[in-house]
Amino acid sequence: MIEERYDEERFEFGERVRLTRNVRNDGTYPGMDVGDFLLRRGSVGNVIEVGTFLQDQVIYTVHFLDAGRMVGCRAEELISADAPWNPSRFEFRDQVVCTIDIPTQDGNFPAGTQGEILKVLRDSDPLLYHVRFPGKTMQVPESVLEPADPATFKEPEA
Repeated sequence: MIEERYDEERFEFGERVRLTRNVRNDGTYPGMDVGDFLLRRGSVGNVIEVGTFLQDQVIYTVHFLDAGRMVGCRAEELISADAPWNPSRFEFRDQVVCTIDIPTQDGNFPAGTQGEILKVLRDSDPLLYHVRFPGKTMQVPESVLEPADPATFKEPEA
């Protein structure tokens, strides 16, 4: 990987890369409906081709051997497979509720307050999230969050 490059040729042919977000079909994957789940964040594959989309977006075709899929990915969706990776239960835009009262300067968010994940802070231990609660963004640990709708939430694979 060429660290300073965030555009074309950041990853090289044959390089092992990891997905940083879940991938769903955008209509370019044959045989599946738009929006169907393709690959889970954290999946590792090998770059087999570098191309462009609309002449200005570099797309890496990555073969995910374990899943038996070849998927086009943008550079910002990939990191080197050797880069540190801290798996998370939640990801960007997931709806969550806090399981404890979270104090703020002007009161608190009571347990059960719903929020939305804005960012996953993977480099922290324990894992932290930026969560947008009504009127305020807070940094909270994963241990005090639960899915807002457990019936539709898909837990990450172990």
